[in-house]
Amino acid sequence: MPSSPGRARGPARLVRSVDDFARVRHGDVLVCRSTDPAWTPLFRLAAAVVTETGGILSHAAIVAREYGIPAVVGAARALDRLTDDAPVVVDGTLGIVEQDE
Repeated sequence: MPSSPGRARGPARLVRSVDDFARVRHGDVLVCRSTDPAWTPLFRLAAAVVTETGGILSHAAIVAREYGIPAVVGAARALDRLTDDAPVVVDGTLGIVEQDE
């Protein structure tokens, strides 16, 4: 589901818990199950956000719009389908996430 407009590319950074926060670098595409207020500092670093759950009013969608970065939420099995550090393109206007060639 498209949740915050724009288009961005960067390496997918699969984050499964707060223990993975230190792995996120500037320009990464944050890929996770969901976010909550503890995850907000990552939005300063991320080029885009992809979550497996949520909707237009989810934490990830709202904070991504506040930070002006693209977001796609409700991307089922994104953590299984994307590879950590592989380049991806996120289109938050159309709701598309694809591996970059």
